[in-house]
Amino acid sequence: MTYNLEIQRQQLIESLRKHGISDERVLGAMACIPRERFLHQTQYSMAYEDRALSIGMGQTISQPLIVATMTQALQLRGHERVLEIGTGSGYQAAILSPLATCVYSIECIQQLACLAARRLAKLKLSNVSIYVGDGTLGWPDQAPYDCILVTAAAPEVSEQLFMQLVPWGRMVIPVGSYQHQELLSVVRAPWGPEIRYLGGCVFVPLVGAEGWSE
Repeated sequence: MTYNLEIQRQQLIESLRKHGISDERVLGAMACIPRERFLHQTQYSMAYEDRALSIGMGQTISQPLIVATMTQALQLRGHERVLEIGTGSGYQAAILSPLATCVYSIECIQQLACLAARRLAKLKLSNVSIYVGDGTLGWPDQAPYDCILVTAAAPEVSEQLFMQLVPWGRMVIPVGSYQHQELLSVVRAPWGPEIRYLGGCVFVPLVGAEGWSE
């Protein structure tokens, strides 16, 4: 089983290359982090399929191509402090861990946060801190951040999160309706947000004071 998963992981990396993922650091992180460790044992055989999978409680682990696309869009160089909104399984935080100095991750569901923290600890990814709370409000005590990555769909770009970026910091966030969103790269320029569209996507809703009510 382990051997088969290793082969499937390498096949996934080649597929990501063909779909435009060119940042070797991102590809390297995805090649090293075992996605199956963030799933239930019954889902191991699907770990390297390029699709989102349920992790229970109405949440999902994102499609690998989306994880790679969002991570690449942050343009990380290794020195950054990154805030992730929506810890979920912990997989995205694990991918960010070797690419940044510190990763701060917020999850609103305590059970998911605890499971994610255990998984990250087993992989010895010690530069990730997890906080249980309203992700739409960010983590002001640790701000500012070089980058913010939002892994749930927001109705609009959160002003609270935007203001927690350093000047010229970058946020990647899906914005739109419950049914469909656009993935945005938002840079905090001196004259206001600079927005670049990265393509369509579908995420679970971002619930909170500056997100959806339910």
